[in-house]
Amino acid sequence: MRQAERILKVQEVFARQEFVDFEQLCKVFGASKSSMRRDLLELEQKGVVRRVHGGAISLQVRDEGVDFGRLSGSSQDEKCRIGKLAASLVKDGQTIILGGGSTAVEVAKNLVSRPVQVITNSIPVVQVFWDSRQVEVTLTGGYFYPRLGVQLGPFCEKMLNSVSADLLIMGIRGISAAGISDYNTLIVESLRSMIKVARKVVIVADHSKFGIDSMVHVAPLTDVDQIVSDTALEPQFQQMLKENEIEVLLA
Repeated sequence: MRQAERILKVQEVFARQEFVDFEQLCKVFGASKSSMRRDLLELEQKGVVRRVHGGAISLQVRDEGVDFGRLSGSSQDEKCRIGKLAASLVKDGQTIILGGGSTAVEVAKNLVSRPVQVITNSIPVVQVFWDSRQVEVTLTGGYFYPRLGVQLGPFCEKMLNSVSADLLIMGIRGISAAGISDYNTLIVESLRSMIKVARKVVIVADHSKFGIDSMVHVAPLTDVDQIVSDTALEPQFQQMLKENEIEVLLA
């Protein structure tokens, strides 16, 4: 395949995915590492991608529905109730990992006056605790992904893999019998690291997330201990969770 043709096809991949692994690109297109580096450099110079450790991030205009600003405005009443209920599961003195996303921010708002330790990769979560005298906050570090307001990548994952936590509270884009999933390949490894180091995993998700298999599988349902959702969650999904021995709490 000639370089010009390959670059066009690589650009098409980035039109569908926000992050693509470098090794994966080389394998898919049968290109050498040096050739793929030249391709990505050319696309970066055109403003199509930004090269990062391990691959590249698309800079092409995509559905704004996955931006934090848009996500934080959807199903707001449900998220407020879910956040309050999920925060009630936290005990004073515990170490909590809070994932990114608008529902996790609602959880954080209900923890501001609690004596807890919070580990997070979410800048919006940190902002909630800015003036708190009770909460001790540790940021993971890593590459800052501005659209979702989170830190990601190898540095983030290394930090997460070096700690342990009593509880993980995280949002997710899809929940089905196949497990939990997300649309963004870039954030999946950080989510898996969070799950691995937490003694208890709580998913916060409104009813619209159920029955959805997003692009990337994150973990099986057996890795989840509790799910906090809203009262509009359909009985079939409640039954699915109970069959997988997941405690269901409805706000």
